[in-house]
Amino acid sequence: MANTMIMDHPLIQHKIGLIRRKDTGTKDFRQTISEIAMLICYEATRELKLGDVEIETPICKTMAKELQGKKMAIVPILRAGLGMVDGMLTLIPAAKVGHIGLYRDPETLMPVEYYCKLPADCAEREVFVVDPMLATGGSSVAAIRMLKEKGCRNIRFMCIIAAPEGIEAMHREHPDVDIYVGALDEKLNDHGYIVPGLGDAGDRIFGTK
Repeated sequence: MANTMIMDHPLIQHKIGLIRRKDTGTKDFRQTISEIAMLICYEATRELKLGDVEIETPICKTMAKELQGKKMAIVPILRAGLGMVDGMLTLIPAAKVGHIGLYRDPETLMPVEYYCKLPADCAEREVFVVDPMLATGGSSVAAIRMLKEKGCRNIRFMCIIAAPEGIEAMHREHPDVDIYVGALDEKLNDHGYIVPGLGDAGDRIFGTK
């Protein structure tokens, strides 16, 4: 798993424990998802390039660091991915936000696009695709394929909880994409849910059943 980073930060692990609990309510679940996304984003941006720039402090002129290179875009996979956007924008408020909507065809079980709206210059940006759960990997693989078809080449994927099956699918289809994972769980069950997981992230973020 050379291009997969599993987070071991104590704050991330503590907060993942909170959202796993079935008695965590919608408000606390939504807030904690946002906080975890911010912490994972902090780790996922560690390799961004810096450059030197001359500034003036109240005391004197000096050299400081600032981000160089490509600007950033956050692309949540609808709808659960929306829960991660605000936390990331707290750290990178200048990032543009796109949206990709997919549903699973009940006959073929393949993901089908129903919505895609991206920044006009998305191909020129560092793109962070986000979804709280990486289960079978079908949606994320399809979303990243769509981005590549639209010219995006610098893509990272962030999720909070992943199953080994999803990681394998991503490695197989998109070996060039770095993956940032809050926790790697045991497996998928017969219904495609991550075990032990946290249930349906979209339902828990938005209070729907």
